[in-house]
Amino acid sequence: MDTASELSRLLGPLRRAVLRATRSAEGLPDLPEAQIELLRALAEGPLSPRAAAQRLGVATSTISNLVKTMKAAGLVNRESAPDDLRTVVLTPSPSALELLDRYDRISSAVLAQAIDQMPAGSRDALEASLPVLAQLVSTLDSSGESPDPRWNARTWESGLGGR
Repeated sequence: MDTASELSRLLGPLRRAVLRATRSAEGLPDLPEAQIELLRALAEGPLSPRAAAQRLGVATSTISNLVKTMKAAGLVNRESAPDDLRTVVLTPSPSALELLDRYDRISSAVLAQAIDQMPAGSRDALEASLPVLAQLVSTLDSSGESPDPRWNARTWESGLGGR
């Protein structure tokens, strides 16, 4: 199997394994990955639904569906922009920011523990691969492709429509 195929095959299971281990370590709620990604984007500052969709590389309708669910759960606030009352901006709720912080802290601890259990050579290889993985993310992000309009929250959350 070539490198691209093997990496593609491993990314989804790796993301899901990290989320499962993180949730079970602290009894955190079962937030879908798509909601966590949206919260991360909103934690950097308010975004319009369109800007959030562009930032995450998904369709605006996907963001709308996520926002409905997340607003009902008290995770996202939807407000008028201060400079233009016709424009809506999304912000994370204080409880969402606290939850995101817990996810990040626990996820880092779970990963650190798993990495510590690996042989030294594997740990070194993993550490050496981080800049290369960051470069791969940058290369993929700069490809300039528009999100596929068939992507929606359901396929994104299940990992089938991811970029």
